[in-house]
Amino acid sequence: MSAVSLSVLRARTHPLVPGILMSAVVAAAATFLGAHYHAPVMLFALLVGMALNFLSLDGPCKAGIEFTSREVLRVGIALLGMRITFSQIAQLGWHPVVMVVASVVITILVAMLAARAMGMKALFGLLTGGATAICGASAALALAAALPPHPEKERSTLFTVIGVSALSTLAMIVYPMVVRLLGFDAMKAGAFLGGTIHDVAQVVGAGYGMSPETGDAATVVKLMRVAMLLPVIMCAALIARVQGRGQGDQRPPLLPWFAVGFIVLAALNSTGWIPSSVQVFANDFSSWCLVVAISALGMKTQLRELAGVGIRPIVLMVGETVFLALLVIAMLRFDL
Repeated sequence: MSAVSLSVLRARTHPLVPGILMSAVVAAAATFLGAHYHAPVMLFALLVGMALNFLSLDGPCKAGIEFTSREVLRVGIALLGMRITFSQIAQLGWHPVVMVVASVVITILVAMLAARAMGMKALFGLLTGGATAICGASAALALAAALPPHPEKERSTLFTVIGVSALSTLAMIVYPMVVRLLGFDAMKAGAFLGGTIHDVAQVVGAGYGMSPETGDAATVVKLMRVAMLLPVIMCAALIARVQGRGQGDQRPPLLPWFAVGFIVLAALNSTGWIPSSVQVFANDFSSWCLVVAISALGMKTQLRELAGVGIRPIVLMVGETVFLALLVIAMLRFDL
């Protein structure tokens, strides 16, 4: 029985090995460049990965790159809970909670209204607005699974995933410069990055690329946004029921397991029972997982695919991104 299980395991993991190894090689190169030039390692991982974009196309590395960008990323995010304690969350105060809830609700409503005004369906605005306001590509896929069927649904979902990933990558590079220009301290910088950048990986890259304090704050605020996926998915499911959607399709979990893992590890870390050696190992392993995952994300980035979707959806998503950034800046400026 054990030999059969080992054989099955080998058959399942073997196709992943080339892509995982390639992602690790890019991560090692990025780590060397970051140490040599004293620059953010995650930015180098992203840029070197983008230069090797062809590896994510059909070939031996594709499956492993997909796995690394998805599962290794989730492991790294969950392990970040070992950096966080509930006392740090308490230090953020109630402002981030109000900011996250208000920014998500307002951004989605504005996106739906803007989509209608531009001659597109309001549900497309819900899809793009939810991806922008909550957690990027994962939110887009979760919302698409809950929305009613439509002939253009797959194309809209694909565009949203590509668009939000591209904009999140750009934000990871630009937004740290924005917070420095605005003179935000580490807490406000983390709140801005965590409250505006679409995907979790890019939030982590931008936040920890600035400082550990900024990265911790950004991660906590970002996971607050991820938790907002639950009520938004419920609203989308309600819309689907009203429009008579069938119940046959399997839907993704309402709260991602890596967010649950983050909270559980943060709770354990808050007890003070975790040895410092375990904390150091978990933090180092988490950092390595994130660099490897961002290397894979860079290899998956295909900006040229945006050219074939038309100008209106692009304008809508860029507008949503800019609106969210300005809204969060206003909230942080006036301590709303």
